[in-house]
Amino acid sequence: MNWHLIVDVLPPLLEGALLTAQLTVASVLLGFVIALPLSLMRASTMTALSHPVLLYTFAFRGTPLLVQLFLIYYGASQIEWIRSSFAWAILKEPFWCALIAFSLNNAAYTTEILRGGIRAVPRGEIEAAKALGMSYTLRTRRIVLPIALRLSLPAYANEVVLMLKASSLASTITMMELTGTARKIVAQTFSPYEVFISAALIYLGFTFVLVHLFGRLERHITVHQRRVHAESDSRDLAQGSQEKLAIEKVAR
Repeated sequence: MNWHLIVDVLPPLLEGALLTAQLTVASVLLGFVIALPLSLMRASTMTALSHPVLLYTFAFRGTPLLVQLFLIYYGASQIEWIRSSFAWAILKEPFWCALIAFSLNNAAYTTEILRGGIRAVPRGEIEAAKALGMSYTLRTRRIVLPIALRLSLPAYANEVVLMLKASSLASTITMMELTGTARKIVAQTFSPYEVFISAALIYLGFTFVLVHLFGRLERHITVHQRRVHAESDSRDLAQGSQEKLAIEKVAR
């Protein structure tokens, strides 16, 4: 193995990694914005709201992301009215096609993740909000969504990591992100082993950062729960000690 080559290819790979980071962040943010209202519709008991969203999530979760990417990038150019519309200025660029495909795919998975979090919100807290006279909008904003986001965070963190790795598919539509740059260097050096080891190390670095950030965020938003559990354990310990002393006095 050529260790010097692994180090030498890192600078050009990092340039491609910058595009990977931009594409991942933009896809995740746009996907979350799309998924937030869709998750509320998906969790609704009204079939007129939930069923169209179910059809959307089923279609995007049930087909490969690569196929969706090809349909948007190659399929749009086959439709005459798209080529003659203002949308062609966007759809002819590989970056925007990748962003649209990744965002819609991420939104489908995020919708189902958030829907599970919304359904897991304790019914008693919703009833308490209703008893206080909160409107649907107010209790959704102050009660339902904060709890649902906290419950959904571990699953959502996994989805973001998967989106990072799925961004490598952008190389199939001529984008020179991390994987695309690695393939270009392999064609020049004929050393796939060393080049892809370097690319894998960069992906591992990105994943480590994401996992660390989500871990800190999860600890931050659950700090009050840890305090409650700690106080409960302290009370249980104190109560247990008092009961033990009472038993010893009776035994004497």
